Amino acid sequence: MFQRPAYLNQLIKFKDSDFIKVITGVRRSGKTVLLMLFKEQLKQKGVSEDHIIYMNFESFEYQTITTEEKFRDQLNKLLPKDNKKIYLLFDEIQVVKGWQRVVNGVRVSFDSDIIITGSIANMLSGELATLLSGRYIEIPIYPLSFREFLSVKGIERDSRKVDSAYNEYEKYGGFPSVVTAEESLKDTILSGIFDTIVLNDVALRSGVKDPTALKSIISFLADNVGQLVNASKIVNTLKSEGVETTTHTVNRYLDLLENGYLFYRAKQYDIRGREYLRTNGKYFIVDAGLRRNAIGRKDGNYSNRLENIVYIELLRRGYTVDVGRLDSKEIDFVARKLDETLYVQVAYELPNNTHETDNLLNIKDNYKKIVVTGRYHDVEQIDGIPIIYIADWLLSD
Repeated sequence: MFQRPAYLNQLIKFKDSDFIKVITGVRRSGKTVLLMLFKEQLKQKGVSEDHIIYMNFESFEYQTITTEEKFRDQLNKLLPKDNKKIYLLFDEIQVVKGWQRVVNGVRVSFDSDIIITGSIANMLSGELATLLSGRYIEIPIYPLSFREFLSVKGIERDSRKVDSAYNEYEKYGGFPSVVTAEESLKDTILSGIFDTIVLNDVALRSGVKDPTALKSIISFLADNVGQLVNASKIVNTLKSEGVETTTHTVNRYLDLLENGYLFYRAKQYDIRGREYLRTNGKYFIVDAGLRRNAIGRKDGNYSNRLENIVYIELLRRGYTVDVGRLDSKEIDFVARKLDETLYVQVAYELPNNTHETDNLLNIKDNYKKIVVTGRYHDVEQIDGIPIIYIADWLLSD
């Protein structure tokens, strides 16, 4: 197990608080490893093993626990009889029907610290929100950042190997099991992760009856990351390829893909009017390697691939990210976090004109504005706007 301090420190920060910690994210992104790291941290701090209860509901040991009653019965066997603090780590808890009532009951009745993980977004809605009403915090987790990727590879940030490492990262992505695998195995592992996400977390749990349409939608979105799309456009494209579907089905599948953390939707935001537009959005896939797998390992489309990496990194850094609209001009990303706003333009290569920076200069406020490029340019700024090479930006603080 390699360390992921950015996430582990969040768990440590909220340790022994009344909040239930909910770790969310796409399958195989490192949620289980994070729980194991936290468990080791507890043991190092002197917490005895019998006061740390870890249950992985997809493991052989606990995979038959699928109901509220079975969950409660198993917990009764594991809970210590003294009044000391207990730490409960529940992995992939969404497979247990009615888990919310059990977890809330433990929170109310015991001196406990509870962490749960899940691979579907709607576990944070409905009954959990009603029962806990603000008593939980979400910690989103993503595949490895480029900084983590270099750390796992043992590459220093000022090494000459950084550029070639970025090319590998852009091609195969940041799933831990892929990063540490031999190159000959990377595509096979990515294919397995992709199938597991699509079949388990999207299709099987949601009763999808048309897997052909679902996979066609995934391929379309993956091939058009960074493009404004809507359900009607997808329906027409699929029909031209001989796949019959409806806007209702497409909209449902789009929701399911977001719910499984495979895709994220960026809404359009009117910068001048300071409101969201009821227009098309852009979809971005959680990992560059999965994108390549979904479209049959084709090359090309470098600008949109770059945009995808920037979008996910902004999410990873804790920003809420929208697509900006300023009159007829588009700002690739409006990233906001607390009182901070960051405007980002993404360009694979700097054009001969000042189009990218001109769009940013039209925004009449004092928030930070940057251009991120896919190729290195010996230009530090244009009209006061920083021009940053993607590898440098990914490694920046």
